[in-house]
Amino acid sequence: MFSKIHFAPALFCLFFVLLAFTGDDLKFVVPAGWPKPVYDFSKNPITPAGFQLGRRLFYDPILSRDTTISCASCHLQATGFTHVDHQLSHGIYGRVGTRNSPVILNMAWNKAFMWDGGVNHLDMQPLSPITSPDEMDETMENVVRKLNGTAKYRGMFYAAFGDSAVTGQKTLLALSQFVLMLNSYNAKYDKYIRKEPGGEFTEQELRGLSIFRKRCASCHTEPLFTNQEFANNGLPVDTTLMDTGRMKITGNPADSLKFKVPTLRNIQFTYPYMHDGRFKKLPEVLKHYTTGIQKSKTLDARLQLPIEMTHEEKIDLVAFLLTLTDRDFLFDQRFGFPRE
Repeated sequence: MFSKIHFAPALFCLFFVLLAFTGDDLKFVVPAGWPKPVYDFSKNPITPAGFQLGRRLFYDPILSRDTTISCASCHLQATGFTHVDHQLSHGIYGRVGTRNSPVILNMAWNKAFMWDGGVNHLDMQPLSPITSPDEMDETMENVVRKLNGTAKYRGMFYAAFGDSAVTGQKTLLALSQFVLMLNSYNAKYDKYIRKEPGGEFTEQELRGLSIFRKRCASCHTEPLFTNQEFANNGLPVDTTLMDTGRMKITGNPADSLKFKVPTLRNIQFTYPYMHDGRFKKLPEVLKHYTTGIQKSKTLDARLQLPIEMTHEEKIDLVAFLLTLTDRDFLFDQRFGFPRE
C-alpha cells in the first residue's frame, strides 16, 4: 500500500551541484540527487541586489493597505517560514483567514502554490496575500505607488534592475529572488544521507526512518518530503469553514477535500498542522492517520486501509521526523530581518 523509497548512496555525495552563483555568500544550489528545479531561472536570475530587494520587501508591511502586515507576519524564519501562534492566518484589522499559512522553503521545486494549488507560478504567488481582503487587502497599483514614493526603494530597484522606476512585475520578481533562496537541505537527515559528520542516526532514528519509508513516503517523498500532489487525507470537514480544498479552484467534484501535500522538512517547528491548523502536536497527527481517517468518495486510495502503528513505532517515527530540522536554515542571518 505504501511505497518504500530507496536512494543510491552515490547520488547523495558530499558535494552539491551549483546551479547559479550570485555573490560571495549567496548561492543557489541543487543538492546532489535532488530533482531539477521547476523554476526557470533564465527569466529571473538571482543577483545580490535583487535578493536584498526581495528580502526587504518580504519584511516590509508597506505591502499591506494599512502598513501593518508583512509577508513575515505569517512566515517567520525561526518557525520554518510559517506561523505558530494561531490556527488560521491573520490579516489587517485582526481579520482571520480560512487556512493555516504554508511553509516557505525549497520553492524552486514547487509546481503549484497555496493549499489548493490556486497559483501555478511562484512569481504570481504574492498577489494572492497582497490582494486578499483577509490578509493585506491591497492592490498592486497602490503598492507600486507607495514604493515609488520612497528614495530607498527607488535606489534598490535601480541596483537590482537598472531602472529606478518601480513596477509590479519587478516587485514580484524581487520577492521571488528572495524566496527562491529559502532552501533547506542541511538537516541531520541530509547529513545521514550524505554520510557526513553529525549525521549519525541512533537506533531509534533508524527504526523511525524505516517506518517512515513504509508508511509515509508515498506522499511525503524524499528528498523534498512531498510528492507535490493534492490529496484527501481523511480529515473530517470543519463545519465552520466548510473548506472543500482544490475543488474551489477546479470546480471538479473529484477534487473535493483535496489539499496540497505539505513538506515535512522542519516539521518540529511548523505546527500547527494541516490546512486549517487543527493539530498542535505530532502525536495528534499520527493519531489521525491511525484511528481518525474519515471515509469519503475522494479519500486518497493510499488511505483506504488503516495505517497500523504501535505506540512504540509512533515514538520512533517522531524521533525520525525530528531529524528533518535544519537549524542552519532556521537561523541563517541572510534570511532574517534586514537591519541595514
